Amino acid sequence: MPPSGPSSRPSMQARRIALNVALDGVVSAAAAPVARWLADPAGGWLHPLWFIAGGGITLLVGGLPFRIPQQYWRFSGVADLFNIACASVLSALLFAGLLHVAGYPLPTPTFPIIHALVLLVFLGAIRMMWRLAARRKSVALNGERILLLGADHEADLFIRAMERDSENNRRVVGLLTGGSQQAGRRIHDCPILGTISETPAILERLFAAGRLPDALVITAGEIKGKELSRILEAARAYDIDVQRTPSLTALQPADRVELRPIAIEDLLNRPPVALDSQGMARLICGRVIAVTGAGGSIGSELARQIASFQPAMLLLIESSEYALWQINLDISERFGDVKRHQIIADVRDRRRMAEVFGAYRPQIVFHAAALKHVPIVEDNPVEGVLTNVIGTRIVADEAERAGAQAMVMISTDKAVNPSSLMGASKRCAEVYGQALDMRARAGQGSMRCVTVRFGNVLGSTGSVVPLFRRQLEHGGPLTVTHPDMTRYFMTVPEAVGLVLQAAVRGTHERAQNDATDQRLRQGGIFVLDMGDPVRIMDLAFQMIRLAGLRPESDIEIRFTGLRPGEKLFEELFHGREAPVPTDAPGLRMASPRTVDFAIATAAMDELEAACHASDLGAVMAILYRLVPEFLHNRDGNTPLAMSHPDPEMIAP
Repeated sequence: MPPSGPSSRPSMQARRIALNVALDGVVSAAAAPVARWLADPAGGWLHPLWFIAGGGITLLVGGLPFRIPQQYWRFSGVADLFNIACASVLSALLFAGLLHVAGYPLPTPTFPIIHALVLLVFLGAIRMMWRLAARRKSVALNGERILLLGADHEADLFIRAMERDSENNRRVVGLLTGGSQQAGRRIHDCPILGTISETPAILERLFAAGRLPDALVITAGEIKGKELSRILEAARAYDIDVQRTPSLTALQPADRVELRPIAIEDLLNRPPVALDSQGMARLICGRVIAVTGAGGSIGSELARQIASFQPAMLLLIESSEYALWQINLDISERFGDVKRHQIIADVRDRRRMAEVFGAYRPQIVFHAAALKHVPIVEDNPVEGVLTNVIGTRIVADEAERAGAQAMVMISTDKAVNPSSLMGASKRCAEVYGQALDMRARAGQGSMRCVTVRFGNVLGSTGSVVPLFRRQLEHGGPLTVTHPDMTRYFMTVPEAVGLVLQAAVRGTHERAQNDATDQRLRQGGIFVLDMGDPVRIMDLAFQMIRLAGLRPESDIEIRFTGLRPGEKLFEELFHGREAPVPTDAPGLRMASPRTVDFAIATAAMDELEAACHASDLGAVMAILYRLVPEFLHNRDGNTPLAMSHPDPEMIAP
């Protein structure tokens, strides 16, 4: 068996170079008599006979400075053609000199020029035929017809890389580009059929003509979010797979071109946000920072990012022993020099929270503890209100009593026009936080309360992505509540980075007349720029494809109907809340209705008493009073009418 390791490479290279020399020698030997005949047709083909040998020898010598024997014919390009031209000229001059030394006159004065041109044509032609033969071989092996979507230069690079792939079994049948004036032109003999925005119409036209591709391949990295969702929807109508090429820098010569499915993150459409890292360092470095719900998806990422800014002490507050152990282990491995304390505590336990805050005196508190699973809170309404509303109040009150400078509260888009008890409870928590913050900014309190509202995060505990992953592991089906359901999504690190950005901006007043600070003094709430909402169906399809399976063929998608408390479309702003940009990148501001601190405090007292008495009727009445826009979707049906008394009749 011949050796296949590194030691065999020199011999293989030598054989390849020898083959190049032999073929070039044959071609150049043939070029000499042809050039002789073209220069002087009446003089015959072979005069003298050693024209043939002389032609081959002079090219070998003339080609050495330009490395002609080392060219890789399959990848011949413009640079190789230039070297061939230079070698042809030098070879023709050497051949003319050889004739002169041998005492033979030139057939005609133009013979060296004709000889150089014939050499250029012959040498270029054999390389072109070799490359075309390699390309036809890859096309002959074709098993998949693909339609490229992207810029013309990206398509050019991808097609070239695909031609170099010896294992390629794809054939490009058309291109869709971003330019509206390019239709009808061709790249590497592949027609440009139209623009990317015309994808649905073009697929319909190809379907009618019986020429549908087997897959769409996206070469443009900037195609994401809503535009990508439209492409996926159009492809799904014809059961066409959608894939993405590697980045342009990953398309290395002679490498195999590996396409990949559309990643879940590609459905999100937000440009990178410039974070105020210096402001975060000033806020956190050298201070005692507390994180409630530190073992949850958001809380654990908050702890990691906070630890990176070297706080004097990090308090990890969590009610789950296992979750607390996990995040503490993670922090110890990543940031072993950060002083931290593992604290088992329930935010609903006022005595315990007073004890913790009194002992450690945190300066900044990040409140991420919450019950956030909509159906679970629907089944356990009193517990949900105790954690999300009363727990928030206890954390805020005890943090202020311990001298904290600020509390940052994590809220949710489900608090906007809530249809669930979870959403209504988070809106109640927002109301108390607003009242507390307005009091502090008016000079009547000592602690700021910064509220940050955002939608779902990819991969968070209890969210749809882990659910789909679990269902895939069991072979399906994937359960989707409704085909039109959409949600806002963001990655966990991205969301937490913007939470810290909001904490910096919310705790640092710039000027009395600053628009952002004015809105904060009026109860403004930070809202993360979540981009465009994503269809849950698109998530399901892409997760199936990421698993290497075919949607609705290998894995069934089953519709289960809305669950109690769910909405088809989540909102980040109330109908009367105009989204207002702030002076901090990635953050917008909502200005929801506010409640006076004294009224909010009295309502919290009533709510806490009702919860401890397990009086669900009283709890619901207080929720309706504090959140008049609460339209409870009790049975999972899309709410069409108000399901509670007129808020004007029960307003405080």
